[in-house]
Amino acid sequence: MSFKDYGRNLYENPRGIGCNRCHGKKGEGSVIAHYSHKGKAKTLKAPSIKNLEFGAFIKALRSKKIGVMPTYYLTDKEIEAIYFFLYE
Repeated sequence: MSFKDYGRNLYENPRGIGCNRCHGKKGEGSVIAHYSHKGKAKTLKAPSIKNLEFGAFIKALRSKKIGVMPTYYLTDKEIEAIYFFLYE
C-alpha cells in the first residue's frame, strides 16, 4: 500500500469514525447538522482543512477539544499520512 493510500484509509476510517464524514471527501468541510437553539435555526459545520499548514494541522489534532470533534490518538506517522493524502 502506498503512503497516500495509507493516508486515505486513515482519513476515511480512523478508529471507526472517518474524517470524511464531517470534513468532506478531500477536506473541503461540510454541514454536519441543522438544529434549533432557543428558537433560532442553527447550522453545525465542519471547517475546511484543505489550506492548513502542517504545523497547524498537527496542532488541531493534538489540542484538547472544546468543540464537537472527537480526539483521535493518531501517531505522528498517521497524521503525516493523512496530511499527505489531503495535500498531495
